[in-house]
Amino acid sequence: MTSVTTLQPSGTSGGQPMILLLLKLRTFIALIAVFAFFSFAAPNFLSTANFVIMSKHVALNAFLAIGMTFVIITGGIDLSVGSIVGLCGMVAGFLILNGIDLGIGYSLYFNIFEIILITLAVGVLVGAINGVLITRLNVAPFIATLGTLYVARGLALLSSDGATFPNLVGNEAYGSTGFHLLGTGSFLGIPVSIWLLIAVGLAAAYIAGRTPLGRHIYAVGGNEKAAALSGVKVNRVKMFVYMFSGFCAAIVGLVISSQLVASHPATGETFELNAIAAAVLGGTSMSGGRGRIGGTIIGAFVIGVLSDGLVMMGVSSFWQTVIKGLVIIAAVVVDQAQQRLQARVALQQQAAAA
Repeated sequence: MTSVTTLQPSGTSGGQPMILLLLKLRTFIALIAVFAFFSFAAPNFLSTANFVIMSKHVALNAFLAIGMTFVIITGGIDLSVGSIVGLCGMVAGFLILNGIDLGIGYSLYFNIFEIILITLAVGVLVGAINGVLITRLNVAPFIATLGTLYVARGLALLSSDGATFPNLVGNEAYGSTGFHLLGTGSFLGIPVSIWLLIAVGLAAAYIAGRTPLGRHIYAVGGNEKAAALSGVKVNRVKMFVYMFSGFCAAIVGLVISSQLVASHPATGETFELNAIAAAVLGGTSMSGGRGRIGGTIIGAFVIGVLSDGLVMMGVSSFWQTVIKGLVIIAAVVVDQAQQRLQARVALQQQAAAA
């Protein structure tokens, strides 16, 4: 068996340091690779129209992945985001078409800004329920969010008896028109959904890298008991990450309903898989304590380019699901390899310094 090359602590051009550098850049390398492949393999992949469509798809996955990143960093998981997408889309559709029946012969209607705020509040509320189940009732994150997955999806179906809320153009008299602009509008030639992604991404990156809350999120994922002993409000941190994840899912529900000018209760099914894949591919450790928002967004681009490229090549949706599963497995395997290599490098550097 070939022996391991001796480490040069100050260099990165030979042996393990170069391999470690490549592992850290794996998401960016993967993005370049899939982009180059589909540029040749898929017809019209480089067209402007495809870029616009693909950017909208990437934005939807990136929103969910950003929220998922915070959750996974704390050592948790949120399986309910796809169902929250469907529920929030149905809430927006219901409010636009029906308002709220007050039971006295009158219905209360809202303008489009109020409808958006109410829908976002619903997403945050479901996230808060996840947080309470996990922090107060000590339910495992997997079980808690699996339960809310079914509850949210059931409520979405009950809101319309499984039917679609169509033609969400609104009513000028109630100020509920213009909903379509959220998903189909553009500013300076860039879709509104991309501007929203930029805003949410920058806010999340700022929280993660520049605030005490961000440091506490990493501390909880790194060692929850040690974080609690050092004064970190662990339960508050967990409540925040699940509420933020619900908020991101609500944005996706609004954008999709706006794009379609309709709401369907099945919207968002399996979206949680894409979000987890993007976060893990972007370098977020499933064991908690490590992850970057920038890496997650690049991971979302990889998943988005991969999905759209496979569709343009005519690959079956069944095979697309298989490929995404393999991507998640490969990302976790590579992440574990990186952690082992980092530990080995640290030990060799300590030995060299001694």
